[in-house]
Amino acid sequence: MRSTKTEKTLSRRAFVLGSISATAALAGCATTTPVPTPIAAPVRTPPVVPVASAPQSVITPDPELEARYASVVDGDHVIPAVPYRKLDPKFYRQRVPDPTGEAPGTVVVDTASRFLYVVERGGTAMRYGVGIGRDGFAWQGEGIIHWRQHWPRWKPPGDMIARKPELAKYSVANGGMDPGIKNPLGARALYIFQNGKDTLYRLHGSPEWRSIGKAASSGCVRLINQDVIDLYERIPYHARIVVHQSPLQGKAISA
Repeated sequence: MRSTKTEKTLSRRAFVLGSISATAALAGCATTTPVPTPIAAPVRTPPVVPVASAPQSVITPDPELEARYASVVDGDHVIPAVPYRKLDPKFYRQRVPDPTGEAPGTVVVDTASRFLYVVERGGTAMRYGVGIGRDGFAWQGEGIIHWRQHWPRWKPPGDMIARKPELAKYSVANGGMDPGIKNPLGARALYIFQNGKDTLYRLHGSPEWRSIGKAASSGCVRLINQDVIDLYERIPYHARIVVHQSPLQGKAISA
């Protein structure tokens, strides 16, 4: 009997110790389980004016910007979305204090700063980032946006064809390049006249969003296709345009 009680006592101790060991083992494994992913902080929508106030390194998806540069179906063409977060935020389309001093409805190109403005009433302007091509540096002054066109045909000038003979198939004689996403003039083109004559200065769309804010090898003043569509709808008929080759004095207000 004594032996049996002893065995039972030992069995209970073994059971208790075994349970403690198992619990300890489980506690040790617990440190190897994945750490729960922290809940992301709510995204704060940045103010519209100026969008450039948010450093590019902390830009998060913004519903308004996503919609502004989303893919667009325009007539028979589908314009791809623009990866706007890869652009410097100061070149986003945005409403800013007017630095031009011009009358409402005037279009102003600040070539040096790569900005285009449409002057509004109340002291504001809609500003667009632009890329400036070689021909964009060739003219300045005042003119009239005399002619506007949806999805224009591109007809490279003779001097360009002389440099790149492969473009001869798009010459004036051959009817130019068909409208489309790959067309260098993009979704819209606005033609500038001065004293009734074509200046050969153009505002136009472009599929090359990477060129915004930069000097390009060809073209005049290029905008993102989504922006040139907005510009086309915003400016009045025969709008006055002023082109500056030196920076506007007031541009620092909104940059």
